[in-house]
Amino acid sequence: MNVAVAKTGNGRAVSDLFVSARGRLPGSPSVIAARREAFETYERLGLPHRRIEEWKYTDLRALVGEVLPLAAAPDAAALKRAADAVKAHAIAGARKLVLVDGVFAADLSDVKALSAEAGFKTLREVLEQDAGLLKTAATDAMIALNAAMATDGVVLSIADGAQLSAPIQILHIATAASATAFTRSQVAIGKGARATIVESFVAAGSKAYQVNDAVIVTVGDDSNVAHIRLMDDAPDAMNVSSHFVTIGANVKFNFFNMTTGAAVSRLQGFITLAGENSELSANGVNLLQKTEHGDTTLVVDHAVPNCVSREVFRAVIDDRAHSVFQGRIIVRPDAQKTDGKMMTRALLLSDEAEADNKPELEIFADDVSCGHGATAGALDDSLLFYLKARGLPEKQAQALLIQAFVGEAIEQIAADDLREHVIGIAERWLERRS
Repeated sequence: MNVAVAKTGNGRAVSDLFVSARGRLPGSPSVIAARREAFETYERLGLPHRRIEEWKYTDLRALVGEVLPLAAAPDAAALKRAADAVKAHAIAGARKLVLVDGVFAADLSDVKALSAEAGFKTLREVLEQDAGLLKTAATDAMIALNAAMATDGVVLSIADGAQLSAPIQILHIATAASATAFTRSQVAIGKGARATIVESFVAAGSKAYQVNDAVIVTVGDDSNVAHIRLMDDAPDAMNVSSHFVTIGANVKFNFFNMTTGAAVSRLQGFITLAGENSELSANGVNLLQKTEHGDTTLVVDHAVPNCVSREVFRAVIDDRAHSVFQGRIIVRPDAQKTDGKMMTRALLLSDEAEADNKPELEIFADDVSCGHGATAGALDDSLLFYLKARGLPEKQAQALLIQAFVGEAIEQIAADDLREHVIGIAERWLERRS
C-alpha cells in the first residue's frame, strides 16, 4: 500500500525553499543528483512529528512556526559583526575555522596556521568533484534535508600520528535574521593521532534564525580525541545538529555537548564503536529557561567486543522550559565483553519545568555489563537552608548547587583551559537567570 505524506504549510515552505535555492547550491552534476535524491527522501518523510518515535518529544511541525529562507552570502557588514563575535567566543590559542551564515569566511579563519598540522578544504571545494559527503544511509528527514541543502562546511584530515599543538575550533556565526543556514562538515582523524575539536554555535546580533548542521567524524586506531560542541544560540533560534562518529580500535574518545540557548534545539548523535578495546566518554549539559526546548538524542552502537562506554547527561530547567534526553545503547550479537553505562539527571527549578528522560538498552549478546538510570527532582531544601543560614542570598545559594550538579559532566573535559571556558558559559547562564 502506498502511503502519501500529507504536507503541512511548513512542509510546502521547505519544498519551495529547495526549488528557489537550487541555483545557489554548490556542486558538480553528480552532486546535484545526490541533492535531488536526498530531497526526495525528505519530501517522502516530511517534517518530523510526534508520531515518529525518535521525535516523539520534539514535534517540529508544532514547534517550528515557519521555514525560513536560505541565508544570503554574508556581506561586509555581516562579516564585521561576525568578527566581533569571533573575538568574544574564540578559545585562546585555538586554530579558528569560521562559518558565517553557513558560508566559510577565510579572512576570519586561521587557515595558514592550521595547514602545518592538518589538511583543510571547504565543503564547496570538495563538492565540485565528489558527492560522497552528501550520501548517508539515514532515513531521518532533517538529515536528508541537510544533505539536500548543505551550502558549505569544513573538511579536515588529520594525518596518522599527528599530535595537534592546539585545539581546532569551528565557529558557526549567525548574523542574518529570519534565515536558514545548512552546513555539513567532515573530520577524518588518522591512526595514532591526538586532537581536540571544538564546535561553537553563536549569534552576532541575529535573533530569529535556523540552523541545520551535520558533522561526520572518523577516528583511526590508537587515537586520543576530544570533541566538544557548545550550542549557545540566540533565544529565538532553532538548531538541529546531527553528529555521526565511527571509532576504530584502541581509541579514547571524549565527547561533550552544552546547550544554553535557542528556542528549539536538538542534538542527535550516532556513535559507533567499530574497533575493539576502545573507550567512549559522552557527556552533556542542557541549561534551559523561559520556554526553551532542548533535546539530546544519543545512540551508542557497540558493534565489536571489549569496548567501554560511559554517558553522563545533566539538565537544569527553569520557568516553562522543556528538556528531552533519549539515550540508547545497542550491543550487537558479536559485541561480547561490552561495558556500557548511561545516566541522566534533570534538575527542575520551577513547578512548570518539564523533563522527559528515556534511556534504553538493546542487548543482543550475553556476556555484557550494561545499565542505565534516570532521575528528576528539585533542589534539596535542606542544602539551600544550610547555605542561606550562612549568609548567602537565595539566588547565589541556588547557583552554587546548580554548579555542583552540572559539574560531574563538565569535569569529564580533560583540558583545563577548555573546561574553564565551558564553566564560564555556565556561569554566564546563571547570571542571566539571576
